[in-house]
Amino acid sequence: MSCWETIQDYGLRSIGIGERLLPRTDFTLCEHFVLIGSGMIWNVYFGVMALVTGFCLATAVALGKLSANALLRKPSEWFVFVFRGSPLFIQFFFAYFLFLNLKSVHPVFDPFTAAWLGALIVLFLNTAAYSAEIFYGALRSIPKGDVEAADAYGMSGWPRFRRIIWPTMLRLAWPAYTNEAIFLFHATTLVFFSGFPAWQQKGDALYYASYFADKTFNPFIPYPILAFYFILFTLAIVGAFGLVNKRLNRHLPQNERRKLRLRPNLIR
Repeated sequence: MSCWETIQDYGLRSIGIGERLLPRTDFTLCEHFVLIGSGMIWNVYFGVMALVTGFCLATAVALGKLSANALLRKPSEWFVFVFRGSPLFIQFFFAYFLFLNLKSVHPVFDPFTAAWLGALIVLFLNTAAYSAEIFYGALRSIPKGDVEAADAYGMSGWPRFRRIIWPTMLRLAWPAYTNEAIFLFHATTLVFFSGFPAWQQKGDALYYASYFADKTFNPFIPYPILAFYFILFTLAIVGAFGLVNKRLNRHLPQNERRKLRLRPNLIR
């Protein structure tokens, strides 16, 4: 089988398109790259969807933490504490068995036991908690002079938030938020190893890398390929977020613009 035929057969296998049976013997380098690359579709899906939805919730939670109203502040604080204080791996296990029990109560909960929805909810809540803490710190760092200037111009409520507070919060938080986006993307590798099953072997990139490692007893080919894909996508994230960062800081002198720096976490 040529490499082009391998791409046709396995390029979209992770989403159910193409050959149903996985190769069993005589694995080629092309099969490694194609199948692991096919699994990256799920990693991108989880990362993008969780990041987009989590961004909105994180903004609301950050504002809730800053609120003087205890009915808004306390739930926001506890939400951040619970999801930042517990390991993501445990959150996956807890959510899966919770959805499994709810499924036995009513069939409407059936989709929640599937990774495409159940695991996505966990990632969404987890990144929202981490991002909310980043945004909360940025909100507290907004110069008082900016808010006072908005008040002097007669701006208040939603116009002040939309034109002054929110853009300034994003500008201050964006370098740290970029790192959170990278860590979230890396965390998507935990999905199919934490309780949510890969239905009909439709797994992510790590699922297929582990499959090759188990079959060949040689982890030094599939896992470096997996790392290669993640490095490429990390560079794509840094590039895309870097463009947004330039846009947010376009009004500042060149020497005062905050640059993106990757600060790896030892544990999440």
